[in-house]
Amino acid sequence: MKQLLSIIAHNRPGVLSKITGLISRRGYNIDSLMSGTTEKPGYARLTITVDADDRTVDQISRQVEKISEVEKITVLKKETSALRSMLLIKVHAGDKRMEILQLAAAFRSHAIDITGDSITFVNTGSEDKLHAFVNALRRYGIVEMVQTGVVALARGDEALILDGSRYEWPEQYDTVGGK
Repeated sequence: MKQLLSIIAHNRPGVLSKITGLISRRGYNIDSLMSGTTEKPGYARLTITVDADDRTVDQISRQVEKISEVEKITVLKKETSALRSMLLIKVHAGDKRMEILQLAAAFRSHAIDITGDSITFVNTGSEDKLHAFVNALRRYGIVEMVQTGVVALARGDEALILDGSRYEWPEQYDTVGGK
């Protein structure tokens, strides 16, 4: 069963490696991983998708929580979360250019590059929607594609909010001009 871990951690070198290393050392595969900045400077939010049962995800969560740079972790339920991925896909268009553009419009996909005989599209949405778009384009010839991992937030007023760090950390200094 696919499970979503949402983690807020310090945005510092090596933190992502610590988290993913801990999960993989325990023999679990990460299906999807996204990391990005948050509303709080100096922190990153990670969304990790693993294929595991509730008991296993609870164990993973408790272990990840022990990493000092991890401030908060929660398991998000697909049913009560807003989930999105992004897809970039390049297809061979040839003389089917208009047909492909109409198909893409039906999926609310946008052409971001039309050069020579190829068209590159960007699309965001659920994984099911993106897979359906890819399958619809297969007959035209997919040149290349890449898909991001899932990003997710709980729906409604529920939020993973960071009020303050669990630990006291020294101020960060950059190598050029001080703080």
